[in-house]
Amino acid sequence: MKAKEIQELIDFISNSGLAEVKIETDEFKLSIKKNAEVPAAKVTEVITAAPQQTQSNTPAPNPSPAPSTPPASKGEDQSKYIEVKSPMIGTFYRTPSPDTDAFVNVGDTISAGQTVCIIEAMKLFNEIESEISGKVVKILVDNATPVEYDQPLFLVDPEG
Repeated sequence: MKAKEIQELIDFISNSGLAEVKIETDEFKLSIKKNAEVPAAKVTEVITAAPQQTQSNTPAPNPSPAPSTPPASKGEDQSKYIEVKSPMIGTFYRTPSPDTDAFVNVGDTISAGQTVCIIEAMKLFNEIESEISGKVVKILVDNATPVEYDQPLFLVDPEG
């Protein structure tokens, strides 16, 4: 089973009423289980805990909201911009932890291969790298919100 097929299966399960799925073949075993009992604060604790620290039972403070991005002017041609899209479903984070700066902000120049965000899926934190170089024109997703596969995350001006 390919990673994309597994991701589509996870997406299907998250949108269905199923709580658990087990698939077993001669080549692999796959078990996916929704854990609805874990509050959102627990996810934040995992993000904020440094390796040498122990986790506490008190919720971590929410990350500061993303700075508002200026809307593109009505006369501006947005067709020249390229979208950086999510390669998976999960939770979008602009920062590596709540007390650090964002990977990228509006107006920043990015290069191909540069980490632009993190997407958390099934307790795994995946650094997402830009496939293009240019100037970040707009951030399309709020911090700590769910994203879908192929959802646009950033607008980038390749000429910037």
